[in-house]
Amino acid sequence: MELGLYTFADVSPEPGLGAIGAHERLRNLIEEIELADQVGLDVFGLGEHHRPDYAASAPVVALAAAAERTRRIKLTSAVTVLSSDDPVRVFQQFATLDLLSSGRAEIMAGRGSFIESFPLFGYNLEDYDELFAEKLDLLLAIRDHVKVTWSGRLRAPINDRGVYPRPFQDRLPIWIAIGGTPQSAARAGALGLPLALAIIGGEPVRFAPLFDIYREAAKRAGNDPADLATSLNVHGFIAETTDQAADDFYGPQAEVMNRIGRERGWGPTSRAHFDQSRGPSGALFVGNPEQVAEKIVAQHRIFGNDRFLLQMAIGTMAHAKIMKAIELYGTTVAPIVRKETVKAIPAVAAPAA
Repeated sequence: MELGLYTFADVSPEPGLGAIGAHERLRNLIEEIELADQVGLDVFGLGEHHRPDYAASAPVVALAAAAERTRRIKLTSAVTVLSSDDPVRVFQQFATLDLLSSGRAEIMAGRGSFIESFPLFGYNLEDYDELFAEKLDLLLAIRDHVKVTWSGRLRAPINDRGVYPRPFQDRLPIWIAIGGTPQSAARAGALGLPLALAIIGGEPVRFAPLFDIYREAAKRAGNDPADLATSLNVHGFIAETTDQAADDFYGPQAEVMNRIGRERGWGPTSRAHFDQSRGPSGALFVGNPEQVAEKIVAQHRIFGNDRFLLQMAIGTMAHAKIMKAIELYGTTVAPIVRKETVKAIPAVAAPAA
């Protein structure tokens, strides 16, 4: 199972004493990706947002900077809000990243859980789902054909035009990211695309049927589910002790969830709710390395996922604490998880003497 991280490059929404601005956060981000590569993590994802509390409005630019400081780790969006972007430019940007990184780029495409990009780029929210479906169709056509002829309702047609540069990889990986929508899971399966499921609340086991829907849709469409990858994308934090991990993570995470909750009409969170969520059946992966590893393995038994991405840098957390958490993730958590989840390789019979 691949293990990695993702973040939205959180910054302080308001200036003031102790505020973390975009310049500081983006410089720290590159150091975090570099360390994740050094300690042997497999994937780093950066999410696109267009708000004052996040610095990653152009993830591929930051990932390109990280490509020059890393050697092995895969670099992906988490997510690209494809509905309000242009598939031609998305492909060109990630193909360029793929060339710079010698084949480590991926696209994680989603409809977007925030809507700021739609009015910003002149799109109608009433077309929310149709925009994504149409643009995903175009993006896949560009990936699979050097010259493209395509037409849709919401974007101008393309008539036998080439899209360049082509990526380093023969086939640029394109994942579909979803929250909890069964129709989105089924679409990914029908298209034969890998699926990333974000779980940030509730009991994760309740989301397991989405992977069943995904695999069944793949089978009906003639795609072998065994060939399709799945990922869990969750919140969590790692420290040397459980109490330290909880104390370090609760404040910034609660501030972010309450801020977003006020926008969306959610009730406020509390330390009691937080502590319950980091229990064995909750959605938060917070604790010492052994506890977090145990929970990752337990969820893998339920979901059978091929990838696990952890969002640790939530809110304006201290850079030193994030760096320590990344170190523990790569050097202590990852070896435990890999040992417990490695797929058995059939023994090869020795040749006859």
